[in-house]
Amino acid sequence: MALSFTSLNSGSNGNCYYIENQNDAILVDAGITCRETEKRMERLGLSMTKVRAIFVSHEHSDHIRGIPVIAKKYKLPVFITEGTLKKSGFSLESHLLRTFKAHEAVQIGDLEITAFPKFHDASEPHSFIISCNGIKVGVFTDIGIPCENVIRYFSACHAAFLEANYDEDMLENGRYPYHLKARIRGGHGHLSNKQALDLFCNNGTHMSHLLLSHLSRDNNNPDLVLELFKSRSQGTEIIVASREMETKVYHIIHPSIVPIEKKAKIEFVQYSLFS
Repeated sequence: MALSFTSLNSGSNGNCYYIENQNDAILVDAGITCRETEKRMERLGLSMTKVRAIFVSHEHSDHIRGIPVIAKKYKLPVFITEGTLKKSGFSLESHLLRTFKAHEAVQIGDLEITAFPKFHDASEPHSFIISCNGIKVGVFTDIGIPCENVIRYFSACHAAFLEANYDEDMLENGRYPYHLKARIRGGHGHLSNKQALDLFCNNGTHMSHLLLSHLSRDNNNPDLVLELFKSRSQGTEIIVASREMETKVYHIIHPSIVPIEKKAKIEFVQYSLFS
């Protein structure tokens, strides 16, 4: 059974990633409006009626803005940590709330979604791996540094959304105040093009697709980062996920051979179910 995936939007103005198999689909984050999510999916020939759940990476508004309306309209369970829910500022009916344990798969039909902790300046930030029939697609955005968790899960993926937020020179010489520059590159902010490229070259050149995600409007250039990665791609299809529109839908039918997962010291973080 194939996995298909698309970015509906990627950037500080909104993030929403769609992953499906033949029968079921999920959203990772929903930072654009319900109406815009529906319009973009319709243009791609996708339907919200196939979506079974929303998984929330963290509470920043560009990742959660559309969740209350989408979840209520389509009666979708929202998988979120208690700390993230408290910081989010929105309320949902209790029967729509679910939680997850880090490194333990949640089953949604034939999809398995595994969350893992990462470094980012949020309450309880997580990224996700979506698996089906041996195929794995990961969502790796809003990452301060490529920690052991990120390396371990990234190396096991057949395709990934990978943050390439900023060019180091553009950030250094740009208009942002010093405190914001320090936040972005300080280890709990975002991945630079160079950090993302190093992660890919050392752990991801076996992938079929890499979608460069969460590019800064002010501190990056899509042509620059696309050329940077294409020159080192070794056969991986490189796509820049747009800040303004959806990408094509990409498909993986058969899993390729991937390296044995690297050993890493994993911090197991568990959360209790909401009452």
